[in-house]
Amino acid sequence: MDMSRVVEQGLVLLGCGKMGSAMLAGWLEHGLPASAVWVIDPNPSDWLKAQGVNINTPLPEAPAVVLVAVKPQMMGEALPAIKALGGGDSLFVSIAAGTSIATFQAVLGEGTPIVRAMPNTPAAIRQGITALIGNANASDPDVALAENLLSAIGETVRLEDEAQMDAVTGLSGSGPAYVFHLIETLAAAGQAQGLPHELAMKLAKSTVAGAGALALAAEEDPSQLRVNVTSPNGTTQAALEVLMHEDEGFPDLLHRAVKAATDRSKELSRE
Repeated sequence: MDMSRVVEQGLVLLGCGKMGSAMLAGWLEHGLPASAVWVIDPNPSDWLKAQGVNINTPLPEAPAVVLVAVKPQMMGEALPAIKALGGGDSLFVSIAAGTSIATFQAVLGEGTPIVRAMPNTPAAIRQGITALIGNANASDPDVALAENLLSAIGETVRLEDEAQMDAVTGLSGSGPAYVFHLIETLAAAGQAQGLPHELAMKLAKSTVAGAGALALAAEEDPSQLRVNVTSPNGTTQAALEVLMHEDEGFPDLLHRAVKAATDRSKELSRE
């Protein structure tokens, strides 16, 4: 991870909750000096205080990066703290859901390089995936720097258009909750078939985690992996005939779920 520009000019982290802390931990482990980081947070955790970074102190005049990691509802009171840094060469990276690039440009100035990103909660264990898009002022090196920083919490993908961010929110941003619900309902179904709760939950968690790891590691498409484990007229086929039902199965249900989340993301970005 090339941090030379950040080491020289400094990095400002606005907000250091779970996601901000996960990123900061990754940066420090990759060799970013604590002295090169300034954190603005009204309630710094004990963990944060122990890292040796600059907390709620005067900011550098022209940091390399300002990373905005506050909750969307806190944005109104948080942005004034960094407004003076806009309009220069500092790159602004936002991971705030539902906050458009246009919103930042209105506060920071049209000439400010801005990258908007959407990570997801597995970032807490550095297994996240983050989609990102830069504005017209964000150069390729700017976007590459943002990718570099966000790679501390998992994989990154670039979007072609900011409008795709709502669908990303519906798929990967909200998606972990769908998988958690799958785990709890899978365990409950096993319990209904006679398994003790703890055993059913352990089997459900490990099955979902293992299948996800296999899907990432395998060269085959997930549809082929499904075929590989489905013996003709066997137990898996019996279950899949229920799950793949045209009107009541996963395909229709997940299409409707992702659409609902995407539509809500669009609504929130307009509020």
